Amino acid sequence: MKRLQEELQKWKERVGEAEKIKADLILSKVSAVKEHSAAEEELRKLKVFQEKQHKKMAMSRSAQLLKLNQEKTELKREIEKLREDLAGGSLAPSWHGQMKKKVAEMKLKFSHLEDMKDDCPDLQTHCVFGVATKIPFRLNPNQALLTFEDEEVAQRLIKMGKHTVNLDSRAANVRAQPFTLEMGMKFELHVTISGKNLNVSEVPELSIPEDWMRDKLELNFYKSQQGGGAGVENVTYDKQSRRAVVTFLNPGATQGFVRSAAYPFFVDGRCYRLSVSPDTKAHLEKFQLCCGVSKKTILLKGIQETDDDDESVQDMIEIHFQKPSNGGGEIEAIKYASKEVTWVCFEEDA
Repeated sequence: MKRLQEELQKWKERVGEAEKIKADLILSKVSAVKEHSAAEEELRKLKVFQEKQHKKMAMSRSAQLLKLNQEKTELKREIEKLREDLAGGSLAPSWHGQMKKKVAEMKLKFSHLEDMKDDCPDLQTHCVFGVATKIPFRLNPNQALLTFEDEEVAQRLIKMGKHTVNLDSRAANVRAQPFTLEMGMKFELHVTISGKNLNVSEVPELSIPEDWMRDKLELNFYKSQQGGGAGVENVTYDKQSRRAVVTFLNPGATQGFVRSAAYPFFVDGRCYRLSVSPDTKAHLEKFQLCCGVSKKTILLKGIQETDDDDESVQDMIEIHFQKPSNGGGEIEAIKYASKEVTWVCFEEDA
């Protein structure tokens, strides 16, 4: 009997534990159902929000596209009207002076004029410059360079070789010899400046198609009073580089634009600044590298150091080599270096 009671007690405890587990599962199920319902509600709200956003974006894009199409139609209408006015003579071109352009300071030798005949229908400007570099020579301490008026004098002194020069109270034995110049170059620079093509840079970045930007650039330069209302033949535009080339109908039309590096560009009520410059092409001809020996100049070596100043020593050297009795002659130029290295530049004779 006692054994049965113990067994019954064990089963009661197991049933109690099972009931407790069952209650916990019911509570978990209720909580999961609530969470699922809340998640579904959040998902429904998110879908509604996305649908509203898509509708707003679609309406905004449609409005923008409609506005851009209207602007394009108006732009084309204005271009056609201006073309009709120009064809009818209501826009007469005017000229405002000559083209000016700053160039770097440099020594240039005018070469010649070119007869272009019928090869410049757009009033191109053709320039030819002769350019020659100065040839440097390193003059070391206790050396001197003497350039004579007569080539024969220099060659005669070189053949004599050694010379005795009186430097104040001392006699210095020096050597006269030829020397080799460093490498130099000379060439012709041919520059052609177009009278019809205008380079345009720093075009503003606008959210419009490239063909629309071309139309706006054409209209802007077409209407320009600074350019005399010159007709535009063609406009090429590169959106990536923000550059364009404007080709005018009238020869010499670019002269009215290049007086100022910055040019106004009006778009949608805003004013931008374009950088303009004439279309320029340049190439080199007759390029030559040269090095050689100056036939009129000698190099003196072995000049002894003295307590006299450089100017006095240079004067005494010049006096000695000017005398015909010493085999010398008239001196064009002289340069003496006593303690420091000096660079001397030579130019080709005209």
